[in-house]
Amino acid sequence: MSLRDVELKSEYRSLIDNVAKDFYIPLLKQAVTYKRAVGFFSSSALAEISKGILGLVNNGGTIQLVASPHLSDEDVEAIKKGYELREKIIENALIRELHGVNTEMEQERLNLLANLIADGFLDIKIALTEQNGEIGMYHEKMGIIADSEGNKVAFSGSMNESATAMTMNYEAIDVFCSWLDEKDRVTSKENAFTAIWNNTEPSIVTIDFPNVKEEIIKRYRRSPVIDVVREEFGDYVYISRKPSTCWISKPDYVKFYDYQIDAMISWENENYRGIFDMATGTGKTYTALGALEVLCNKVKSNLGVFIVCPYQHLVEQWVTDIKAFGIKPLICYSGYDWKKKYKSLISDFKLGVIKNFCVVTTNATFASENMQKEIDKLKGNVCLVVDEAHNFGAKKQLECMKEVFKYRLALSATLERHHDDEGTQKLKNYFGNKCIEYSLARAIKEDKLTPYYYHPIPIYLDDDELEAYNELTEKIIKILQNSKKDEPMPKLAETLLIKRARIIAGARNKLKALYEIIKERYVTENQILVYCGATTVENSSYIEGKIDEEEKRQIEIVVDMLGNNLGMRVSKFTSEENAAEREMIKENFADGTMLQALVAIRCLDEGVNIPGIRTAFILASSTNPKEYIQRRGRVLRKAPNKPFARIYDFITLPRNIDEPMHGSEYLNSEYSLIRREYERMEDFASLAENSSDAAKLQEKIDDFYKLNYIGGKDYGI
Repeated sequence: MSLRDVELKSEYRSLIDNVAKDFYIPLLKQAVTYKRAVGFFSSSALAEISKGILGLVNNGGTIQLVASPHLSDEDVEAIKKGYELREKIIENALIRELHGVNTEMEQERLNLLANLIADGFLDIKIALTEQNGEIGMYHEKMGIIADSEGNKVAFSGSMNESATAMTMNYEAIDVFCSWLDEKDRVTSKENAFTAIWNNTEPSIVTIDFPNVKEEIIKRYRRSPVIDVVREEFGDYVYISRKPSTCWISKPDYVKFYDYQIDAMISWENENYRGIFDMATGTGKTYTALGALEVLCNKVKSNLGVFIVCPYQHLVEQWVTDIKAFGIKPLICYSGYDWKKKYKSLISDFKLGVIKNFCVVTTNATFASENMQKEIDKLKGNVCLVVDEAHNFGAKKQLECMKEVFKYRLALSATLERHHDDEGTQKLKNYFGNKCIEYSLARAIKEDKLTPYYYHPIPIYLDDDELEAYNELTEKIIKILQNSKKDEPMPKLAETLLIKRARIIAGARNKLKALYEIIKERYVTENQILVYCGATTVENSSYIEGKIDEEEKRQIEIVVDMLGNNLGMRVSKFTSEENAAEREMIKENFADGTMLQALVAIRCLDEGVNIPGIRTAFILASSTNPKEYIQRRGRVLRKAPNKPFARIYDFITLPRNIDEPMHGSEYLNSEYSLIRREYERMEDFASLAENSSDAAKLQEKIDDFYKLNYIGGKDYGI
């Protein structure tokens, strides 16, 4: 990027615009030189100049700052009468403006400036006017920012480098760009600054005060390495010019977006407890590891970390990222010989033999007696990080949310548990407030996820499927009518609900519709995913590594249909494949020549990262928002040469809406099914590039079922 890539306005006004975030920071991140005349010199001005400059420093850039001294009437009178040398009076006045530090934020920012002066990145000179023996203040406020390609932005106006000027006073700046027809204005500003800096501007005296710079270093420098600097206007900026000495350290290739930095700030402000509610595909893992680095710095690397994931393959994905941050984790789940190592690790930490540790494990292993018994012995700085935290609301995991974990972080695209308000509330009570809510809509708008086209494909149940669906519904209703509201759902009702969900997920007409669409449009295309009909990942009978026979049957039918009938290069992608097999399949899929399509189940719910997916066919008709939001988010991950994605969603209807109705009444259960499918379709369509396509289908469904007459009434289960 360069300065040309930053979207700029011709003027900024402080009470209308966020000048720091919208102007300074994005420009300085692309810059190699920053020349600034700021008005009066003060510690406040020094602190404010820090906005965005770490990007410039990481680019090998430099800053030149010209300021005017605050001279009292006594100072001016003393200079006139020659009581002392002029330079000494001004020097004393400058040092007088170096006030004490009031907040931790101010401390860190002045520490940064002191380090930049000491390391030669920042130079400061003082300017004042002198004419006919009279001393005056140099008040011009301007700046010139330049990048490595020679592009320059000049600005001038009434704004000082102070928090008050940027937020409270009504200040304004005008902006000029060298690549537009304003080049002469930019050149004029830069020439004026250069003349002032070199002390060649008539009637302006510019003086270097090395003693003042030494005083700044002496007063404000606290450490030679600044790992994190808080930005008052909502940014954390990481500086990588010196290696971090922290146990957890961000690799250079990882760059944080503003929203990730905001989350870290908020988590710290919440005393290192909170929830990262971030859309799938927006970097929850890196954000969490960045937050752990902030905490690690705070506690001087004396920290124990537990990272808990719902599934084994998620543990393995975390391990890769954890190692990149310089941590060697202990992996704990079945298949690893972890119990003795784990017990020794906890003992060594408790006795002070080691300062830190990181355990990565699954929900099931974390809840086991072997692991919890050692956790109960822990004291000190221990942090619990839970990925896909909505899964952590099950009873067994809730019992593991203990006070021994001083620091807590929950990660989830959708923390709310479907039909489990109590479990959701317990999660919120334990982990704390949301530190960020980064929605799918915002992620698409800010180009962190790919835009998409949504194609709802209506299919209908065959007569026997509809009959079985209605019979199961009646049985479920009877069971629930005889159970108490405050008690958990009876096991028999849960079993029947799963059977009913399988009817919808595996409806025969979905396969017919899938065959026709792929045959007509996608036989020669690649990077296709067909997501088969999982009932629910929160199914209590679900065992990782095993596929339900009904689900397996649908996968095999689709693989046979695409591979044998249509001659496509296809592979299944399920929890039955081991980690090595999955990685090979993902590589071949990303290449596009070895594999055209994946036929998968659960992987979109469980967190597998396959960013290359361009076209997704979702056969699973989930009514759980957590599930379908995650599935959509994983399809929308950014990838090279992927300007958009397409999602085909098979909308299951009780009857064929293109045929005339037989009979005048529908069962309430039919309306219930329509409502659930309708809600998902509405959600998907709301963010799609072609929302009108879904609206046409919705209108047809409305007309056929006369939905406008039934209002918001809840019809059955």
